[in-house]
Amino acid sequence: MLKQLKIFWQFSRPHTIIGSVCSITALYIMACGGRGLGDHLLLYTGTLAAALACNVFIVGINQLADVELDKVNKPWLPLAAGTLSRKNALIIIYAALMICLAISFIIAWFLLLVIGIILLIGMAYSLPPLKLKQHHLPAALSITLVRGLIVNLGIFLHYQYALNKNYYLPGYIWCVTFFIMAFSVAIAWFKDLPDTEGDDQFHIKTLAVLYSKRNALLGGTLLVCAAYVYVLAWAYFVAEKSKFFLLITHGILFGLFLVNYFSVKLADKDSIKNFYLRFWAFFFAEYILFAVWSII
Repeated sequence: MLKQLKIFWQFSRPHTIIGSVCSITALYIMACGGRGLGDHLLLYTGTLAAALACNVFIVGINQLADVELDKVNKPWLPLAAGTLSRKNALIIIYAALMICLAISFIIAWFLLLVIGIILLIGMAYSLPPLKLKQHHLPAALSITLVRGLIVNLGIFLHYQYALNKNYYLPGYIWCVTFFIMAFSVAIAWFKDLPDTEGDDQFHIKTLAVLYSKRNALLGGTLLVCAAYVYVLAWAYFVAEKSKFFLLITHGILFGLFLVNYFSVKLADKDSIKNFYLRFWAFFFAEYILFAVWSII
């Protein structure tokens, strides 16, 4: 049983699951204004369950579509490694699809709409005839639309209407959204840095393949730096409370991000992988910081 759970955990791509938990939880806390968090737990847990099932479906079809590619780029993944059969992968994927649609339908039509759009983009990203991941521009746009725009605005509006009966978007949500959009583009570029060998072999036109790893790394880094500067400026000039909390915490994270950037060795595949995994920690941290900010 533990072995099967471990395989499922690997199949679900843990860093994406943790990212979804952070975003769905933080958006709930912000929609509640940091108060009465225990009063709407059914809304929160149902939304989280739907989002996680949606996450599993999307990463699942991505792996199913790229088994041969993953044998070169990510041979430890369950399908590529042969520890999970195609049949069992399909069972997981279809079950995740039914769960996310059923829960969304029960909770609210707006959530069903948000989840439905995310599912369609996820399928277009991985599956023919579009297979958007084959070129860096549509791939980055897909990830940015889902992680940056649709999740933040869509899920917050879903919570906002359920809790407050309106579709108002406060300024801090736009701040978080713009920040995560920049991060999402960087994710799209950084995730391909250790995979250039397989991507080139299978004609996947990532930024790193077309314009070199160094340019992809630099481009993503400049975007993230701009995102941190934007949040620091927003905190100083616009935020109506706890300015110093945002300024100090984001200043520290900005510095740590630069340390992470200067630590990567592009000739070392393990160094690139570690850089990328650490980069997700900054993604998690942004949601955690704004959730804490909404409470204090």
